[in-house]
Amino acid sequence: MLELPGFAREKGRTLGDGVRDLIAARLIAGEFAPGDRLSLRNVAEALGVSTTPARAAISQLVAEGALEVTPKKAVRVPVLDVRRFRELTLLRIDIEGAAAERAALARDASDLAAIEGFEARFRAESEKLKPNLARAVALNHKLHFAIYSAVRSPMLIDVISGLWLKAGPILNLDMRSSRERLRDGHGRKAHAAMIAAIRSCDGPAARAAVAADIRGASEFIVARGVLPR
Repeated sequence: MLELPGFAREKGRTLGDGVRDLIAARLIAGEFAPGDRLSLRNVAEALGVSTTPARAAISQLVAEGALEVTPKKAVRVPVLDVRRFRELTLLRIDIEGAAAERAALARDASDLAAIEGFEARFRAESEKLKPNLARAVALNHKLHFAIYSAVRSPMLIDVISGLWLKAGPILNLDMRSSRERLRDGHGRKAHAAMIAAIRSCDGPAARAAVAADIRGASEFIVARGVLPR
């Protein structure tokens, strides 16, 4: 059974909001695998809350498509087949590519500094003899969202976050379980191309680089045969 860390309530937000955000963050980070079940009671106990906010959080994530209810009424992380995963990949390429193109034109010096910082940290981690896979996953996420955040569109971030909720359990679980994706250097090359395009305010190149990054990771996973046909 999955375990969640302790939860501290934030001012102005409900417990249900906090529980939802914690579960969502772990879906994006690949800490939940496709097919993993979430028990309402265990989630509530792990977070030290009643079942009411836990139920609200899980219901919200089911509505968002990040979790699903099986015919036997169990709640689990969806298991995507190859066709649905490829469809999700195409959506990410279209939307995240467009976001990167806009970011290349909208970014300021502080945006560029943040983007370059996350790229440098990801590269340094991936080049280690024994990289910390969880840290690499987190830095990859921060790099991408630092780029998209430069557009300054909360609605766009919400849309992309929804896509990552669905893709995260597959993409990042794969990265966490294998150093091959870090060793092959594809991510570093794609990230370098992203940085170069954004630095030079080249929107089409930024779109192409993000698309190559997403497509390369997707093809790697499909080739490994880890998804049902």
